[in-house]
Amino acid sequence: MARILSNGILTVEIADVGAYGGTRFDWSGFITGVTLEQGGHTFCVPESLVPGQGTGGIGLCNEFGISRAIGYEEAAVGEWFPKPGIGLLQKQSGEPYSFVGEYPLKPFPIIEEWSEQSVTYTVEPLECRGYSMRLVKSLKLEGDRLNISYNMENNGTKALRIEEYIHNFVGIDQAFVGTDYELKLPGVPQIVAPESSYTENLLSVSGNSLTWAGEPDRQFYCRLEGWEQAEANYYWELLHKPSGACIRESGDFTAERIALWGDKHVISPEVFADITILPRHSKGWSRSYQFFTS
Repeated sequence: MARILSNGILTVEIADVGAYGGTRFDWSGFITGVTLEQGGHTFCVPESLVPGQGTGGIGLCNEFGISRAIGYEEAAVGEWFPKPGIGLLQKQSGEPYSFVGEYPLKPFPIIEEWSEQSVTYTVEPLECRGYSMRLVKSLKLEGDRLNISYNMENNGTKALRIEEYIHNFVGIDQAFVGTDYELKLPGVPQIVAPESSYTENLLSVSGNSLTWAGEPDRQFYCRLEGWEQAEANYYWELLHKPSGACIRESGDFTAERIALWGDKHVISPEVFADITILPRHSKGWSRSYQFFTS
């Protein structure tokens, strides 16, 4: 099931809390669909086109702590550790934390406040070995923008050191990836640490744009650099040239890093925020997605 936000310009579908049910992505504000009403352009696609594959992602999926789960390393096997937006997860072995792993779960209580054009989630804490955090996350439509704001309070006795990003599973009008797409970044982007020569040969850079040589037949991944010193009011912009439909992400924080993942049907620029919160302190940050035609 899904709930709807709409302002006549954008229609946004948001899954009911718990409908996703996994232990990777934030349960609050799990965005499964965005439609730009003028032209009927759509932007969200599933992580995988093969049923049962992947981690259940679709659309704009928030995740905390993909590479450094809070309290995992210090927890003994069988003890619990918190994952913001989801709940307490149970450590199953002495192996390193895996974001694709499946963990027993105690979900956080989540309170929802809805209006026609906005929703606010309050994710209440469950104390866990000195870690305790309350997350307030709001989604609001303003013209052709979907604005997402976060505020996290550290109610525990230990500092919180995590990273947050949104895994953008984007396929404009469900068009497959290829020469029809152009990804723009501030500055002159550089392809760094590609997962293989396949990614290196698939992607090319000209000016501030990154393009695809053809339709990929497997997943690709790399880090993107070169944007760090550029003065711009956005992180990235993806254009589908035949339709003119665009999606642009911006925010009020300096990106810690930007990565690019994708497959034949999906492009996912990933902008990471570095979050450190001392006990009895809080931190707020925001992201904004603009949907438009060029």
